[in-house]
Amino acid sequence: MDTPIRHPLAYARITKGWSQADLAHLIRQAAARRGLRSGAIPQRVSKWESGRVIPDDESQELLADVFGIDPSTVRALGWPHWLPGMDAPLPLGPSSTVPALREALGSLMDRRSFVAFTPAALAGLAYQWAERDPQTATTTLRGRRVDAEIVTGLERHSAWLNSLPTEQRQHLGPLLTGHLQTITGLLDEGHCTQTVGRRLHALAARVAQTAGWHRFDHGHHASAARLWHSALHSAHQCADHDLGAGVLSDLAYQQTWLRDPRTAVAILDHAISRAGHPTARSLLNLRKARAHAALGEELACTRALGAAEKFLNAAASTPAPAWCAWHAPTDIAVDTGRCLLDLGHHRRAQQLIEEGTSMLPDARLKTRAVFLAYEAESLLHSGEIDHAAATAHKALTMATRIGAPRCVNLVQGLMPAFAAHPTAQGVPELLNLARAS
Repeated sequence: MDTPIRHPLAYARITKGWSQADLAHLIRQAAARRGLRSGAIPQRVSKWESGRVIPDDESQELLADVFGIDPSTVRALGWPHWLPGMDAPLPLGPSSTVPALREALGSLMDRRSFVAFTPAALAGLAYQWAERDPQTATTTLRGRRVDAEIVTGLERHSAWLNSLPTEQRQHLGPLLTGHLQTITGLLDEGHCTQTVGRRLHALAARVAQTAGWHRFDHGHHASAARLWHSALHSAHQCADHDLGAGVLSDLAYQQTWLRDPRTAVAILDHAISRAGHPTARSLLNLRKARAHAALGEELACTRALGAAEKFLNAAASTPAPAWCAWHAPTDIAVDTGRCLLDLGHHRRAQQLIEEGTSMLPDARLKTRAVFLAYEAESLLHSGEIDHAAATAHKALTMATRIGAPRCVNLVQGLMPAFAAHPTAQGVPELLNLARAS
């Protein structure tokens, strides 16, 4: 498997076919054209691409010269968002669904482990969704008629894919892609009634959302973002506000995961403004609480947690949307613990995470692996190294078995802390397992 590209500078460089030495040489040439001298060497480029060092203003000007970027763009967007490969999302509109889906399907081989869109672009897309009502799309008259029976069959196939046990879902990538290609083809080349068209758009949104999570779990963040971007277009076109809010919350969760919780808060504020179902509003507020906790904003976090609990307990006249039907008190307990962990309240965090994990249904194995990783981290903070090692071992074994690389990486991130206790019970075995994973 190809190693994922972990930084926009590396992506821009590789797209040009340059090595780090090539880029360093081009920077020195750009400096010479200005009568300057640059100390750019491959090792410095490597530090920029690792994220350990941010290039100074002069180096960024030289990089912009090399990549042919206007200096005003560099100043307006900031590092690293001005680099080539950080693209603008398509504006929402009656004819945007198919291009967004085609773009997402074409990005599935994208190796970037960072998002495809800038934070400002994502926040702008969320604002656009919150303020703009869908317009009636014009349906093509070419191609075969798409009847309701065809859509019913596709909906059943989608339900079957989602009903598979967690351990089997690791194999779903090609099936989801093929399913989404079929739906996209019908939207692009078939003709149907408005009712059937709305069902097709809703189905496209749900399948693209599921495919996005598959890519996200495997660390392919750019293609995940494009799939969720296409899902938002489809959900907007069929006027399913709760589904659209759910897709935006996925984009926000990704931003929090990639350590940009400020953008996550901005996206979630727009998502919450149009969500209707109490369960949807609960989950959106819970994800907002996580973002506030990552920012160290305890008061805002507490308010969002209170809203999440209030909405989850609220009466609803209709079943919860499928994308959040699993949301339950155990999620609030564990995510509250995760928030408290981020805010430095380790003892209470540990208690809530342990309680929530113990209540989790057996069917949610991927979530259990994530929760166990949180529990191991809280135990580390409490100094219970042997207990933490046993919990992390369980999480890593489970995540590896079900094919959940994101969960594996979460546990792997704890290894430096465990390595500081090499003689503690269970730690040598855990470190060996981590090296083999």
